[in-house]
Amino acid sequence: MSLKVSNKLDTNKYELEITVDGESFREAIRAVYAKEAQNITVKGFRKGKAPLHMVEKMYGEAVFFEDAINFLYEDLLLGAVDEAGLKLVDVEKTEITSISKADGAELKVVVIVEPEVELGDYKGIAVERVIPVVTDDEVKEEIDRLADRNSRIVTVEGRAAAMGDMTVIDFEGFVDGVAFDGGKGEGYTLTLGSGQFIPGFEEQIVGKNTGDEFDVNVTFPTEYQAEELAGKDATFKCKLHEIKAKEMPEIDDEFAKDVSEFDTLDALKEDIKAKALERKTKAADEDVENRLIEAVVEGMKAEIPEAMFENRSNESVREFDYRLRSQGMDLNTYLKYTGSTVEDLKASFRPQSEKQVKMRLALEKIVELENIVPSDEDISAEYEKLTTMYGVSLEQVKASIDEKTLAGDIAMNKAIDFVKASAKISDVEKRSEEKKAPAKKPAAKKTTSTAKKPAAKKSEVKEETAE
Repeated sequence: MSLKVSNKLDTNKYELEITVDGESFREAIRAVYAKEAQNITVKGFRKGKAPLHMVEKMYGEAVFFEDAINFLYEDLLLGAVDEAGLKLVDVEKTEITSISKADGAELKVVVIVEPEVELGDYKGIAVERVIPVVTDDEVKEEIDRLADRNSRIVTVEGRAAAMGDMTVIDFEGFVDGVAFDGGKGEGYTLTLGSGQFIPGFEEQIVGKNTGDEFDVNVTFPTEYQAEELAGKDATFKCKLHEIKAKEMPEIDDEFAKDVSEFDTLDALKEDIKAKALERKTKAADEDVENRLIEAVVEGMKAEIPEAMFENRSNESVREFDYRLRSQGMDLNTYLKYTGSTVEDLKASFRPQSEKQVKMRLALEKIVELENIVPSDEDISAEYEKLTTMYGVSLEQVKASIDEKTLAGDIAMNKAIDFVKASAKISDVEKRSEEKKAPAKKPAAKKTTSTAKKPAAKKSEVKEETAE
């Protein structure tokens, strides 16, 4: 089995002529026969016991040709692509030009391949890094959040309801003096200011006292979901049973002991500040990293085939489906509930898919130009890291991620580190306005590959088999 000819048809498109020698083809036929024999009936033989030559005599010599080609197809294709020095993206067409049991087969396969990539400057890129600062106000906000999480709900006595209170009410709604369906509730807890009820309702409870009975007059929105109520004036007869509010803890050393491992409030504040600074420092570093990679991508020249973006979008849909299943839902159910389609989902992933494809091409080119090769120690360390991260055995990780794929991911991470190490990074208190852009962690920092081997195009092989 070998590559006979590689012809460039167009940008990113090649036609590969592949040969399968007679012996390899006959071995594939025997392998297919061994798999299918139990389902074959030949007169005079028990089911599954007829020898190959008898099956071929009854059904024709070509009975297993198609399955034999499909059996060999993936190895044939990947071997030919590798021999031609190409990187496969997709298969456009497969044609069998000759086939016989004696001589083997010849195929023509039109493939879409990754583009030639030309980079601009990727060394010495100038970028600003915002110096991370944690203010006293930010520390106070975190302390306040801790206090809120450790607050308790108490019944309010001796005052009227106010915005922010939780009220327990009975209510019944009427339009033109007639009660309507869904307009009644008893012992309902409503937080004033939450916007749970239609506009104007909650505001009319403010100022009322426990035990008060009163009317609330409102108008339903014109776009209300219940069409029979849309735009109608309504009166709700209400009774206020209870007013409740949050009781915040006093923020002192005792509070610090209750909510943390620290004995004093000052120590808690210092810890909050240190952790916030650590988060901001990491975010600042990731922002720099992202801007550097974006600069490399902007300077890249490549005619990227549409199939690469399409494949990445499809992969994003599969990843999304996997996440849904881990949460007890599947893709079809999600689409039904959201009223969307797979194409809608793919379209939503498209912008990020384009960025990821361009980023990967740019980083792979840097790996090539700088001859970046992960060491055995790098690969072993990454496997150990993944083992710890996912809580599974080393054998399980290796079964899921092959060494070649992992090495490629490590190499791209090293390419990012290379660009960063050679960059001209200046610390600033505030980034120049014209250089501002949303900070995102680069998608290139991944430990698993999305590359997939091409599946055998069985239908095409069958349709275009030579007579």
